[in-house]
Amino acid sequence: MRVLVTGARGKVGVAVVAELHRAGHEVVATDLGAPAHGTSSPGEAHYLQADLTDAGAAYAIVRGMDAVVHAAAIPDPIHHAPHVVFSNNVMAGFNVVEACVRWQVPRLVNLSSEAVPGYIFAERPILPPYLPIDEQTPATPQDPYAFGKHVIEQWCDAAVTRSELSVVSLRPSWVQRDADDYERNLGPIVRDPTRASLGFWSYTDNDDLAVAIRLAVEVSLTGHEVVYVAQPDNATGRRLDALVAAAFPDADIEVRDTTAASPKSGAGGSGIDSSKAQRLLGWSPTRSWRDVLDDDGRARQDGPANR
Repeated sequence: MRVLVTGARGKVGVAVVAELHRAGHEVVATDLGAPAHGTSSPGEAHYLQADLTDAGAAYAIVRGMDAVVHAAAIPDPIHHAPHVVFSNNVMAGFNVVEACVRWQVPRLVNLSSEAVPGYIFAERPILPPYLPIDEQTPATPQDPYAFGKHVIEQWCDAAVTRSELSVVSLRPSWVQRDADDYERNLGPIVRDPTRASLGFWSYTDNDDLAVAIRLAVEVSLTGHEVVYVAQPDNATGRRLDALVAAAFPDADIEVRDTTAASPKSGAGGSGIDSSKAQRLLGWSPTRSWRDVLDDDGRARQDGPANR
């Protein structure tokens, strides 16, 4: 297929472009940065510079695509003014969805977020009624990032009712790219698993996420499906019920799954249920933080294992 990847120079976008290339797809990449003028390397994705908050730019680059992976966004609400986060993410998402509808693109893969239920960036703290979180967990976002992502999901609902477009909205957990990411972000959790985590000790490996996105491009389905993506283990060596009891002792949270995540990890399960991704997309995550970090949360001196 001919696939457009927005946000192609970001953490997720780079991995997705490479994964789609490996699978034999023709990839067109777009982002805000200037192109490198000159001869492209063999197999390199054709790059288009575009600001997707401009509807004309979105329509121009979406035309002729068999699928679009929309990964472009400001990725949190804490480094820009709230109105900038909301307006950028919602208008870019709106324009991409509209362009897909009008140009009759068959498939859109929309990168949403685990933040949609509202816990991670809440100004007034809230907790889920149960763990692991799944696609039935109520969405009650308070911040401009999570609320904007939820708005785009709702616009995808509207799009599939008035067109032949099919959409998969993926909600990845905290994405980890390399050993530096893992050590900086997950290392403190490994060393102190009792610390409260509003992502509920979940994470997503960037390479495994790229595979999930590629599968979402390829899968046969109709309508709009929302799907969580997270590694099956949590970022500690403890069971989820024990983590909840230690970090949120006064909270009324039902822990529904206390089984070990996998024989490979030997650890408790994630705070996010990704079983729908496995059923719907055929996604089989292969990586764990234990491939990258030792038991003290430090990068392995011998390099990542099994990667």
